[in-house]
Amino acid sequence: MTRLSYDAFKAMIMNPDVPDSQIAPFLRALPDDGGPFDPRLEPDPDKVEMTPEGDFDVESAIRWGNSICRWRRQQKFEQQIANGVKKPVLVSEGDSWFQFPFLIEDVIDHLGSDFLIWSLDAAGDTADNMVNRRSEYMAGLQRQKAHGVSGFLFSAAGNDVIGEDLHGNPVLSGLLKTYAPGKDAAWHVDKGALAAVLTRLETDYRTVVSTVRSDPDFQRLPIFVHGYDYAIPGGYPGDQRNPAYARQDEWLGGPMTEKGIVDLPLQRAIIRFLIDALYDMLERVAGRSSDTQVFVIDVRGTLRDGEWADEIHGTSSGFKAVAALFRTIIKREI
Repeated sequence: MTRLSYDAFKAMIMNPDVPDSQIAPFLRALPDDGGPFDPRLEPDPDKVEMTPEGDFDVESAIRWGNSICRWRRQQKFEQQIANGVKKPVLVSEGDSWFQFPFLIEDVIDHLGSDFLIWSLDAAGDTADNMVNRRSEYMAGLQRQKAHGVSGFLFSAAGNDVIGEDLHGNPVLSGLLKTYAPGKDAAWHVDKGALAAVLTRLETDYRTVVSTVRSDPDFQRLPIFVHGYDYAIPGGYPGDQRNPAYARQDEWLGGPMTEKGIVDLPLQRAIIRFLIDALYDMLERVAGRSSDTQVFVIDVRGTLRDGEWADEIHGTSSGFKAVAALFRTIIKREI
């Protein structure tokens, strides 16, 4: 097989009109270097003839896939604005449900046909980083004022409940008790540990809402949030998922097994309990949406068993179904 020159590969990624799906075959995942919401990618040296320039380009980017995908999205946005495309303008800030570099068409990808979206999303981002450490969403909203922002999309908390902590350990390990026969899903969740996580998340979400509302132009701007779907722990007999960027049971199934929780219905029930608790928190933040203009898009039960690419991400077709719910509510409320 003739390898693609690095110059030709770079020309593809620097052209926002080339779809991600055309670039994906020339990439490889690095499962040991990524995280649950942060797949690490690089040009596949078996398919791309790498050069010192190419090696430098990849090494100099903190998260190569994130950096390139964000640039491509923002370039496409600017081109559409310059070409006079008339669609509602949204600003999005979120994690890998909003940007999964190249390998999966995520929620924002599927919404691109209906909206112009200024994307600040990054796989692997956490609520704490988006809100308290490297906050970008207000600058993004204010930058797009001239184009008439119609709504703000925010996706966070996944890493905080079913992802990894700052030390690379599955968060689930700290939220679960050791298996006890006869006990239900709720019993197996450490309520104190979960309450601490949700309290911190609620504070962050309320900070986002109050910060957006502090701008007089955004006091009634619709804000759209979600709490993910009922993720399926991996590693069970017959599990067909085999992501190139992670083990089958890396974030959910493995930590549960370590706690002695191996019964599949119990595993799924525990995840349902955690996701429901996350939605309860979001509903408290939203209050009465007609008054607050904060809308919780409930996607629970949307992804079928065959529509999970791994333990916590939908496939492209699965995310298409999630995006359909977003589209309906956004169009109704903006």
